[in-house]
Amino acid sequence: MNEALLRSLTPSVLGILVRRGADFAAAEDAVQDALVEAVRVWPADPPRDAKGWLVTVAWRRFLDATRADAARRHREDLVDDEPAPGPAPALDDTLQLYFLCAHPSLTPSSAVALTLRAVGGLTTRQIAQAYLVPEATMAQRISRAKRTVSGVRFDQAGDVATVLRVLYLVFNEGYSGDVDLAAEAIRLTRQLAARVGHPEVAGLLALMLLHHARRAARTAPDGSLVPLAEQDRSRWDTRLIAEGVGILQAALARDRLGEFQAQAAIAALHADAPAAAETDWVQIVEWYDELARLTDSPVVRLNRAVAVGEADGPRAGLAALAALDPALPRHTAAEAYLHERDGDPVTAARLYAEAARKATDLAERDHLTRRAARLNARRSRR
Repeated sequence: MNEALLRSLTPSVLGILVRRGADFAAAEDAVQDALVEAVRVWPADPPRDAKGWLVTVAWRRFLDATRADAARRHREDLVDDEPAPGPAPALDDTLQLYFLCAHPSLTPSSAVALTLRAVGGLTTRQIAQAYLVPEATMAQRISRAKRTVSGVRFDQAGDVATVLRVLYLVFNEGYSGDVDLAAEAIRLTRQLAARVGHPEVAGLLALMLLHHARRAARTAPDGSLVPLAEQDRSRWDTRLIAEGVGILQAALARDRLGEFQAQAAIAALHADAPAAAETDWVQIVEWYDELARLTDSPVVRLNRAVAVGEADGPRAGLAALAALDPALPRHTAAEAYLHERDGDPVTAARLYAEAARKATDLAERDHLTRRAARLNARRSRR
């Protein structure tokens, strides 16, 4: 390695990067990275044009650093862009598109799927996961919806219930999935609440705010999931919680209960508990009973079984879970948790590992794998 050659080329390479538009500090860092790479690579594969090689590698390093910095700033902007309290801004075209895609000629489920794909930006796979159906089935449903509205004038808006369902699913995907759409869903729901005085619109807005208030505590610095019971509640956004509870109380006072109000009531009970051990699980089970009556959803019954396990003991929860289809998403994870609570780490570890293999979300898979490993490690130490 000719270190003298590298030193002699450094000023020239630095000057070229600066002339290309790099600021001096960033250019200097990029050149240093290129020099380190040269020391690593050149002994085995010396370039024919040393200066050209350094310029090319340094420029690539500069571009990579610039893109990474821009991506970091964008992520910070998303974190800072929390939904502001108070009145919503004027209605924009996005919410209008939600209404137009929820066309009366479509069934509600097809309208939701089409809107999520065409306006919400979700993939067919994400929509299929939300509906608990195979991706191919959802692709056919969206294709049929497109054929149905082909040539139809979009001058007749769909109903509020369909738009609410779309906003709910967009928020869920943004909150826990691959695409960050949660703040946008809240923004649009604020606009809808300002436009439509229906208690379910208020219920959905309250539900979103109460869930979003916990967002900062949902993941550890390494990106791993933090379960609700283990979250640092001092990181919850009390401003959003207070706003969500206030909106929910006003909606419930109208005595027109719907599923979003019931879900928001459950979220409010979690938010109201100073610590996980102080959660009012008995009342949460009662709200899940209301929600099951309103929706007859197997996912609701699964969540209810876990709540029963907290309120009446894990064996009661396992009994409730046994009445449900084991193929339900997260059924195995719920069963693992209840067996762990029941003092059966062997069964719990096996089920956590099985649930991890079934998980489609990487963060969830890692979380379940760690739970299984923790129980196995604890057992091996005994």
